Amino acid sequence: MQLLHQIYQVSGDLVGLTTDVEGAIWNDCNAYLVKTEKGLILFDAGCGDTMEQLYANIRYWGMCPEDIKYCFLTHAHFDHAGGGYLLKKNGVEFISGKETAEAVLAGDNRCCTYLYHKKFTPFKVDRIIADGEKVSVLGLEVEARLMPGHSMGCTVFSFTLGGKRIVISGDVIGTKLSGDFGWSGSIDFCRENYLGSLLKMVDLEMDYMLPGHGMVYLSGAKRRVEEVLNVALMEWRK
Repeated sequence: MQLLHQIYQVSGDLVGLTTDVEGAIWNDCNAYLVKTEKGLILFDAGCGDTMEQLYANIRYWGMCPEDIKYCFLTHAHFDHAGGGYLLKKNGVEFISGKETAEAVLAGDNRCCTYLYHKKFTPFKVDRIIADGEKVSVLGLEVEARLMPGHSMGCTVFSFTLGGKRIVISGDVIGTKLSGDFGWSGSIDFCRENYLGSLLKMVDLEMDYMLPGHGMVYLSGAKRRVEEVLNVALMEWRK
C-alpha cells in the first residue's frame, strides 16, 4: 500500500499485506519500498516464503520487482532477512551494518530461525555501512545509526523525501499493536545496549517512523519513541 509520495509498504503479516503460515502474525516483517527515477530501493527482505506476495504488491502499484536495485537490512532476523537470498539471485545489492552482514553470511542462530522452525539460506551483503555513515543510492541519501539491543546488529535508517525526515526503525520500537520493544528472545538480545539505543533514538530527527511490524507512524512518531524510552527507563534501569 502507498504510505507517502514515493514510499510503499509491500509486506507485513501483522497488518495483512502478506501471509506466511496460517495464524502467524510475526513471520513476515514490514518491508518498505522507495520509488526513484533510477529504480527501486527496498528496506528489509521479508521471510522469503512470501516473496511472490511481496512482488505482487509491487506490481499492483505499477512497478516491477526487477527494478529493485538495493536492499537495506535493519537486522538479521529471519522475518526481515530470510528472503535476502532470493533478491540476491535477481542482482539486488545489499547494504547493512557489520554485525548483520556477518550473521546473514553465516546463517547462524543470530538469524533466529529456531523461532520460525525454518532454515535460513545464507547470502552476502555487498556493502557494510558504519554507525553515522551516509550512503547515496539512486539519488537518495540514507543515514545509518546502529541501535543494538533487540539484536546486536539492529540499524535504523533515515532519509529525507519531500522535506520530511523518514525513519525506518526495524524492531527497535515496538508496535502499539503489541508491546513497546522488539522481541527479547533472540540469541544476542541485550537490555543494557537496548536502553542506550533508545537514548540515542529519542534524539533523532523524524517526521514519520516506519517500524518493522504493525502500524506506521505518520503522526506522533517522536512521541512514540519518547513513550518507549520512558517505559524502558522505568522498567529496565538498575
